[in-house]
Amino acid sequence: MADEAIKVGVQLHPQATTVGALREAWRDADEMGVDSIWVWDHFFPLYGDPDAAHFEAYSLLAAMAVDTASAQIGALVTCNSYRNPQLLADMARTIDHLSAGRFTLGIGAGWFERDYQEYGYDFATAPARLRALGEALPAIRDRLSKLNPAPVGRLPILVGGSGEKVTLRLVAEHADGWNSFGPADQYAAKNRVLDDWCAKVGRDPAAIERTVAIETGAIDTWQALVEAGATHIIVMTGDPFDLDAVARLQDATKGSR
Repeated sequence: MADEAIKVGVQLHPQATTVGALREAWRDADEMGVDSIWVWDHFFPLYGDPDAAHFEAYSLLAAMAVDTASAQIGALVTCNSYRNPQLLADMARTIDHLSAGRFTLGIGAGWFERDYQEYGYDFATAPARLRALGEALPAIRDRLSKLNPAPVGRLPILVGGSGEKVTLRLVAEHADGWNSFGPADQYAAKNRVLDDWCAKVGRDPAAIERTVAIETGAIDTWQALVEAGATHIIVMTGDPFDLDAVARLQDATKGSR
């Protein structure tokens, strides 16, 4: 792992903020040379004031695509339940063109019950949501292969989650990337399970990028996370967006980049 370039990204929380502040933050992050810029895919705040301002992910990503020039962009992660997989593939392809081929389709099974209740989606059960994700992933890939025009490049799919029996199997079967969280010992354990699934399904584990999302206060743990298997570290921040923490991580990992 020491021979690999460690990527640095940032997730900008689209809550308790303004579109102007978000646009300024992702432009600044892109100019800093971050490897990736993300938002999350929810309809209400995840912390703080539950009724604070909040913005929808894919509308923001279309704007981000044309406001930025270098970083990969995406949702960390899209909730599979919120959009028909055929439509989601088309949306992803279109944003990929807007960004000149820089879009990553991050996706997960979904978990935030308030989103489901207030927007009229069936929350069902966790196993049912995972089954739906398992059905959606090949459908998304199939639709991407049929769209005219096609994505600019091979639009990568990243799956978020850490469930050992289903989610990590889906990563091994379908994904180009995987995202989870620390701490390092937990990440290392999940990383080993993913490697085991790769062996079971005949997938090269090196073909799956390993990303980890961390709080701004956890910057100093980056080396432990790299030793645990992470190759791409994503700093999560809300408004006021702490890009100084992202810059510190860039400087700390410079020898590995």
